[in-house]
Amino acid sequence: MALLDAVVAALAHPARRQILLTVHFRGGEATSGEIAGRFAHKWPTTTRHLRVLEQAGLLRQEQRGRTRIYRIDRERLTLVSEWLVWFGVR
Repeated sequence: MALLDAVVAALAHPARRQILLTVHFRGGEATSGEIAGRFAHKWPTTTRHLRVLEQAGLLRQEQRGRTRIYRIDRERLTLVSEWLVWFGVR
């Protein structure tokens, strides 16, 4: 249940949901710069949101030189869909 709680808490903020959509629609991976370029907030705010998504297991990060590449971890998203099945949502 703790993992599900972390995922739901991470998804509670609209900017974090938008980050996931951004990564998804960029083919499942995006650089931190590409993600930050989609938002009006300052860099520290974006990095905080990325960190929350990483801690919840929704994003994975890979370092390539000085560039960070983020990918969605779809396995964590299945926790939400599996929980929703209890309510007849498929």
